[in-house]
Amino acid sequence: MLGSLDFVTFIIIFVVLVIAITIHEAMHAFTSHWLGDDTAHLEGRISLNPVRHVDPVGTVLLPLITLVLFQAPLLAAKPVPFNPSKVKFEEFGAALVALVGPLTNLAMAILGAAIINIFQGSLGLDLLRIVSIFVTINIALFVFNMIPIPPLDGSRVLYACAPEPVQNLMAQLEQIGIIIVFALVLGVPAFRDLLYDLNGQVLQLLIGL
Repeated sequence: MLGSLDFVTFIIIFVVLVIAITIHEAMHAFTSHWLGDDTAHLEGRISLNPVRHVDPVGTVLLPLITLVLFQAPLLAAKPVPFNPSKVKFEEFGAALVALVGPLTNLAMAILGAAIINIFQGSLGLDLLRIVSIFVTINIALFVFNMIPIPPLDGSRVLYACAPEPVQNLMAQLEQIGIIIVFALVLGVPAFRDLLYDLNGQVLQLLIGL
């Protein structure tokens, strides 16, 4: 997805990942608090301090390994604590809390693409490279998190609209869902190719605007 990786590119990707997931998780926490759940607020998660959102294994070690092996990062941030029973609008409020994370990444990708489209001629190659990586990473986080398998954000959106039997099944998958997702991404080439294709289509759409 990101091509061959030299050391500088590797560092840029890692820094962009930390920034992108920090804002992603902070927006989850902010929206949850805005809708009436103070759980994340009480734990200090409405913050742009990366330390509050980074998980040493899921956010640091896992993306480093998958970057080296697959040229694309897989990661999991520290989950934002969340009490659905406190949120306004019940399931739809919970869906909004979930949706705001990937939508924030999409918004950042749109901003980066706008910078490229407007200022490409005057951007130096190094700055253009950084902004391009910023756009690519945020698109990847948007697409990945919209997979409708628990505990990813897209599952909350599906849960709000699904009939009760499907909701019950999704609740049972909550604890092992991330293992299923990683197994699909790492072990099923067709699924991985689908994600690459979706990333490419979103990127092409944004750069073409």
